[in-house]
Amino acid sequence: MKRSLTALALVIAAAAGGLTWYLHDKQPQRDGELRMSTLQAPVTVDYDERGVPHIRAENEADMYRALGFVHAQDRLFQMELLRRLARGELAEVLGEQLVPTDRLFRTLEIARHADAYAARLDASSPSTQALQHYLEGINQYQASRPRPLEFDLLGITSRPFTMADTLSVAGYVAYSFAAALRTEPLMTHIRDELGADYLQLFDLDWYPQGVLANTLNTGDWQDLAALAQLSNGALAGSGLPQFEGSNAWVVSGSRTASGKPLLAGDPHIRFSLPAVWYEAHLQAPGYELYGYHHALVPSAMLGHNRDFAWSLTMFQNDDLDLIAERVNPDNANQVWYRGNWVDLEQRTETIQVKDAEPVQLTLRRSPHGPIINDALGQTSGSTPIAMWWAFLETDNPMLDAFYQLNRADSLGKARAAVEKIEAPGLNVVWANASGDIAWWAAAKLPLRPAGVNPTFILDGSSGEADKLGYHPFSANPQEENPERGYILSANYQPVPASGIEIPGYYNLPDRGQRLNQRLNDTSVKWDTHNSQALQLDPGTGYGPRLLAPILDELRSAALDDQERALVAQLAGWNGDHTLDSVAATLFNQLTYQIAHEAMADELGEVFFDSLLQSRALDSALPRLTADADSPWWNRQGSEQRESRAQIVADAWRASLAHLRHVLGNAPETWTWDRAHTLTHEHPLGQQPLLARVLNIGPFAAPGGHETPNNLSHKIGTAPWPVVYGPSTRRLIDLADADKALGGIPVGQSGVPFDAHYADQAAAHVAGEYQPQHLSEADVNAHSQGTLRLLPR
Repeated sequence: MKRSLTALALVIAAAAGGLTWYLHDKQPQRDGELRMSTLQAPVTVDYDERGVPHIRAENEADMYRALGFVHAQDRLFQMELLRRLARGELAEVLGEQLVPTDRLFRTLEIARHADAYAARLDASSPSTQALQHYLEGINQYQASRPRPLEFDLLGITSRPFTMADTLSVAGYVAYSFAAALRTEPLMTHIRDELGADYLQLFDLDWYPQGVLANTLNTGDWQDLAALAQLSNGALAGSGLPQFEGSNAWVVSGSRTASGKPLLAGDPHIRFSLPAVWYEAHLQAPGYELYGYHHALVPSAMLGHNRDFAWSLTMFQNDDLDLIAERVNPDNANQVWYRGNWVDLEQRTETIQVKDAEPVQLTLRRSPHGPIINDALGQTSGSTPIAMWWAFLETDNPMLDAFYQLNRADSLGKARAAVEKIEAPGLNVVWANASGDIAWWAAAKLPLRPAGVNPTFILDGSSGEADKLGYHPFSANPQEENPERGYILSANYQPVPASGIEIPGYYNLPDRGQRLNQRLNDTSVKWDTHNSQALQLDPGTGYGPRLLAPILDELRSAALDDQERALVAQLAGWNGDHTLDSVAATLFNQLTYQIAHEAMADELGEVFFDSLLQSRALDSALPRLTADADSPWWNRQGSEQRESRAQIVADAWRASLAHLRHVLGNAPETWTWDRAHTLTHEHPLGQQPLLARVLNIGPFAAPGGHETPNNLSHKIGTAPWPVVYGPSTRRLIDLADADKALGGIPVGQSGVPFDAHYADQAAAHVAGEYQPQHLSEADVNAHSQGTLRLLPR
């Protein structure tokens, strides 16, 4: 027995030692020397205490090669998964459960568009050369260094990254902005199946003449509901970043303590592991920028130096239209277009599937765009639904735009760069040390025929789906150096000076109004300290606004002193989502229950789930509670007509029952910290065994849905996992950019077990800021290792 135990101990020790060696071999190298065959001259990379690389190169080409190398060292698996998602190639490594997602992205034509776009790129342009050099660095790392752990687990075969991969990922980012596929089927269903009285709740113009000439049948509605679900699931279930909203503001020197502009930005993005942004400080002769980089993109999408800074928010303009085509009754492959029957284009693609047979799919395209319900494979309906998408239809020189924005130290340069951003729509908030502040809503906005409301599915047999051209950039919403001394962008609907209408899927105004109220206080001199308090504000006026019309009904529904005390908490609640708040928990449960009791019977569970995923519900609920006569209060199929009071009482009873079930019978313990938590999930972390070692969290999370500290969750039942929130919180006072603050939600590294895999996670959710080292002295003082990249 002694010999057996000794042998077992030796086997276990050997296995542990082998595993330790294996995992150590996968870790990034942040000290010493490595050689790169593509370098022209040595490059120095200093890593600071957070694992941020500070790259100093003797020329711009080597700077981008080094960026690609170190970016791949920390994030190669993220790059691989993003390009596979965008190009519809996930099933090849993750199995047949990803076939529907692959089918969707093949239908979107992102890869097809990217391949054609890459072939047209001007190889001599600086932005194309920057991309080429950056990809050389990624491919050099992939060819010469150990494969990521995830490659071994999934059996991924390495292949070089290409310009088309970068452009495909840009397509994924653009698609994650587009709410139309997830909203237009729902709004059209309400309009055409329920009618104008029900549609009024969503504050949309009612166009009875817009009802589809070809009435959609039951199968078509089933297809559209399935498409919305597929779109939501493909984004939510990927474990990859999805752009959701954002805050950004800039204050001129007349309103700051330092006398120079101050820029604040916190883009709201679906949390993922690794994080969406990769911080890097780049230097070459004539160039320096501290930037936030997206996977496979060489230019920073957010950045600053001592001369200028900028941030982004989503414009949220509607740049994707769904179009119901009229089919030739004598030829199912023809649709009516501008007075003629025209053939649908067809092509066949093959999806490779891990441990299963390949899947063949036939994809079609009308003159309006790809037939999007082909993503379902076998459809229930008979109406082809085409998709017109600005990303596929515009020139969209995005690479040039951000390359130039990384160098835009003047109003003129910044404006010219931003004008090249055509899809997806972005708000660029910018300032320079000379004192200029500006905001431009960047998008190529289509001219639609008069009276057309693209919130609904359009009729392809008429001219309403036509695009008559595009508005000039000068007509877009924008401001430069306004007299009030600040500019705010927070995803609400902008009002352009040109007076043009800009359809879109905008967020509630409440978050922007709360921020604007504070920024408009001329007694405040802004600095990085009070700006932190503004970014971390956990409150909203939305809750009290929604509750006010139904407080009397809630008081009537309360059955005892304990319940009456809970109603009193709601009545006195200021909307703050602090960790110790019981009212926040009760309000968020009640919000869902009111929506479900009032609306699920009319919509059915599938379309109701689509409503929960849309921004339309946020604006509809306060109008619903304020309108006691809304038809939504009456239950479908009921023999009597239900009142608002009855539905509110039912929602109250259901809310209390659910909270008692999940949080216990003592309401004083229903605090927000127990109900609202953030877990950062690795793409492979859905497997229980891997979740234990790859996922990070849970963390109790303050803030909530549409608060300035927008740690947001899906409207639903408690407990609420945080879905998205600040992907970084940046504060740059251009009087002293060397002391800029920032940080990301987890860590710089996507390599499991690395020291920088999750070293910022607890601090970020707690609202702590990290220094962004810019000066040479500061970089040297905080260097934790120096990697020298040498020509081979």
